[in-house]
Amino acid sequence: MGTDLSELESYQMAESLAQVVWGIVERWKPFERQTIGSQLVRAADSVGANIAESHGRFYFGEKLQFLYYARGSLYETRHWLRLAWRRELLLSDDSAQLVELIEPLAKSINGFAASLKHQRADNKLKEASERYGVAEPISNLPISNFNSDEIISTEDVLWLTQFNANVF
Repeated sequence: MGTDLSELESYQMAESLAQVVWGIVERWKPFERQTIGSQLVRAADSVGANIAESHGRFYFGEKLQFLYYARGSLYETRHWLRLAWRRELLLSDDSAQLVELIEPLAKSINGFAASLKHQRADNKLKEASERYGVAEPISNLPISNFNSDEIISTEDVLWLTQFNANVF
């Protein structure tokens, strides 16, 4: 790929999300920090860690798999944010700031995955297909309107960014 990890847009966005989450959790009381805060910080940190892991892998399948893990960590982050909102740990300003980070991050992860798929299709990434033993792509989401280049659908982006009490 030739790009330094710190230059990847999705990685930069994931770092920003992790820093904002950290700043929010730091304000909480010890009990909230030790319970929900710890899980929230770990999930948010994991998004960037999995993007980094993807960047460091050689084979297309491995790279894409770690982007799926990053997606899962983004969903987990959203889960903890939803609970934090319901438990009145988030301010409305926090929610607005997080939504501004989560949606572009989800789209950037999709862009990274699409880029990998196009590089593979253009034979820029070489690998032995029999190495994985999987004939077709596997999706764990029953989404009817799903672009094969996306690992997070448009509907999922909306779902990820709507975690305040008005939505649930």
